[in-house]
Amino acid sequence: MTQNNDRITLEIIQNSLQAAADEMFAAMRKTAMSSIIYEVLDMGTGITDAEGRLASSGAGIPAFVGVLDKSVQAILRKFPADNIRPGDVFITNDPYYGGVTHLNDLVLTMPVFADGRLIAWTANIAHNSDVGGMAPGSLSGEATEIFQEGLRLPGVKLVSEGTTLDAVMDIITINSRMPDFLHGDVWAAIASVRVGARRLEELAAKYGVDTFIRGMESFMDFGEKSALAEMATLPKGTFTLSEDQDDGRVYNVTVTITDEDFTVDLRDNPDQDPGPTNACRDGTMICAQMVFKSLTGHDTPANDGSFRPLKVLTREGSIFHAREPSAVGFYFETEVRIYDLIWRCLAPHIPEKLPAGHFASIAGTFIGGIHPDTGRQYTIVEPQIGGWGGWAGHDGNSCIFSGFHGETYNTPAEISEARNGLLVDRMELNTEPGGEGEFTGGRGLKLEYRIRTDNGFLTAGYTRSKIKPWSLEGGEEGSGNFIEVIKSDGSQERYSFVSGLTVNKDDVIRVITSSGGGYGDPKKRDPKKIAADIKNGVLTEARAREVYGYTG
Repeated sequence: MTQNNDRITLEIIQNSLQAAADEMFAAMRKTAMSSIIYEVLDMGTGITDAEGRLASSGAGIPAFVGVLDKSVQAILRKFPADNIRPGDVFITNDPYYGGVTHLNDLVLTMPVFADGRLIAWTANIAHNSDVGGMAPGSLSGEATEIFQEGLRLPGVKLVSEGTTLDAVMDIITINSRMPDFLHGDVWAAIASVRVGARRLEELAAKYGVDTFIRGMESFMDFGEKSALAEMATLPKGTFTLSEDQDDGRVYNVTVTITDEDFTVDLRDNPDQDPGPTNACRDGTMICAQMVFKSLTGHDTPANDGSFRPLKVLTREGSIFHAREPSAVGFYFETEVRIYDLIWRCLAPHIPEKLPAGHFASIAGTFIGGIHPDTGRQYTIVEPQIGGWGGWAGHDGNSCIFSGFHGETYNTPAEISEARNGLLVDRMELNTEPGGEGEFTGGRGLKLEYRIRTDNGFLTAGYTRSKIKPWSLEGGEEGSGNFIEVIKSDGSQERYSFVSGLTVNKDDVIRVITSSGGGYGDPKKRDPKKIAADIKNGVLTEARAREVYGYTG
């Protein structure tokens, strides 16, 4: 069949790719066993071309959009063409071998063939509750090398020409403390890539292989043109920022914008960490991709062409480009710092697109133990919600996920209580002072879990605890993220990072996330809005008098 360059046909193919990626997402969500996948939606799906270039992405975490193409490209580098066959499914989780994030995130990829020719790949990624390692949940603040963080899968075949390699599946599941959950989640991922592959095979059969490939290429070219058109509206020049961090280090960024290039220079940054807060080079690239996409077409689909003008410079051996075998379990708190660093650098120059700082932490909270009703191991994997910054003409949003982790959901209390065997005592807005301005930052969260059995554990990693969400144009900074443990005897402890802390029956774990930064002088805030905040219980009259000069 000859190639059809008709614009309508190519547009149909492009939209069909998006529909296929979304169907993959739905298939995985509906069949997964773990609430971190089917409730939180800590997952992502996508389609690449035969060379591993992102052609279309489904819903899910923004930070996962840029993972899948890099994973497919790692598989292509490792396996010769004659060892990639119809029906194969590959799996990786290692950031040094195409996994990008950390070992909990399993990436599955499947080649798609038509007329005996490799035409595309389907792929997905999801956080799995336990993949082995030194600590339940496979995350420990005490890890000093990746070997301690779980089973490493450096891009291997899981399914060969339609037949599951039982030895590989057994190795994966036997290394988990929750093998049945992991087994079920992996099969959900296999179902997802197979659904996507079938849809692409149908498209190629309907329109012809050459037209199908041209459809993907034209979509990428359109992505590049759209990005360049939006770049024309951005301020040109070189912008720099140095920012203190909670741990005492200083992070630095330089962003240079021209008509054709958007360059992010992160070379002048600290050496890699001896603990688990390192990021790999690919992960750092994704952080820049997220900010770049926000500035150059947040409302259009992401593909390889969308990111062609972007260049990212890193230094190998730094915390933003760690060398193997550095630990990476808490990579997300470093990557959200990179994301926020670039954002903060540019926000004063692009105020119409970038608000004041948000709570900017994944606030990963991991609670586990033995379920009091079933006697089985449970592990909560819960990113938290918080406040976003105000901006010109708008208050910030309250209690949504960070920009790094957006398009996900918090786990309902009923699910947490039934599946994990603890109690959710409280879930409400955090109304502590912070984020005041002419336009206020959104409110963070106050959430309390009550433990029902002895010898459970808590692991957590929060940033923006000491160095709080930043404000703009004279607003007040946010309130900060942290976690409290209230023991059954009434004693109380406060943490931003904690690993493997023992918690017992009737102990309460209190999550507190920050308000976003305020925008503008608080004295200029509309008195009607101040009165409404007091009426709604998010502001006290005393604080209103102190910060806003409110007299009622």
